[in-house]
Amino acid sequence: MYALDVDQTQPGFEKIVPPGAVLERVSHGHVFTEGPLWDARAGALVWTDIRGDQILKYTPGKGTEVVLEPTGKANGLTLDHQNRIVVAGWGSRTIWRIEPDGTHTVLASHYDRVKLGTPNDVVVKSDGSIWWTDTDGALFIPGMCGDDVQKYREYNATMRLDPNVAQAPSPATGAGITVVDTACEGPNGLCFSPDESLLYINDTPNRTIRVYDVQQDGTLNNGRVFYTDTGIEPGVPDGMKVDVEGNVYCTSSAGVHVISPQGQLLGRIKVPEHVANMAWGDADFRTMYFTCREVVYRARLGITGVPHGEENRRRVLRL
Repeated sequence: MYALDVDQTQPGFEKIVPPGAVLERVSHGHVFTEGPLWDARAGALVWTDIRGDQILKYTPGKGTEVVLEPTGKANGLTLDHQNRIVVAGWGSRTIWRIEPDGTHTVLASHYDRVKLGTPNDVVVKSDGSIWWTDTDGALFIPGMCGDDVQKYREYNATMRLDPNVAQAPSPATGAGITVVDTACEGPNGLCFSPDESLLYINDTPNRTIRVYDVQQDGTLNNGRVFYTDTGIEPGVPDGMKVDVEGNVYCTSSAGVHVISPQGQLLGRIKVPEHVANMAWGDADFRTMYFTCREVVYRARLGITGVPHGEENRRRVLRL
């Protein structure tokens, strides 16, 4: 357990990271942790180990166990409206879902008659639509995607799957999938603002976060740069979440940057290992869990986060 180190750049940051906050290691011995989410019904944190090819679960008081292996080198995770885990299949080049009986359903594998790239991160909107960043990152890592490492599209993209199609998918046809953005060179983490009027997308190679106005028909408008990381320490824009006040939390140099809705850096939560992603958890969603390569940490914060899953989101936001 460590004292939580912070860089405070604006007054009031102690409301987010209270004095005396600590960083606690909850699991270790992994290879490349990613995709954390809190499953409130199970009272547990679930995450991926991409290179370890596992999905794992940490239950307070019980410890860590393997939920699934192999996973097709799974990356980002989220929850749909039925509390089913939806997976960004980085190595399998699919978006897929874990059903209550343990079987798997492929939701998307092709778009415009060719294979997806390597889906990185994934979120579900309140209307049930599934949004993910579709990149080429895993194609260049030996063994990550099996034999097919062909890049079938010239561009990386953020994609959306219609909620009706998600319930009865036709993955090989690309039915219900639309490309909502191609402006990011390397789209990575993504999240909605609490009221879902905005979508934030990381552009990792350019060390920026872009923000878009979300339209009623599921399209995006008015894309612009929201924030640029100018830090020199290790770390890049990757995983991203928001709290109930609309502050954006993004992995980046030195740990996690906390950014106001106006794009102003409020402060940095410094973490001793490279942070790939984070998730709000515990019963009140005031604990932040950090996936850091071989280690998973947690810290109690002073503000409530917007969690995965519509059931949890509505409870937190009192919608």
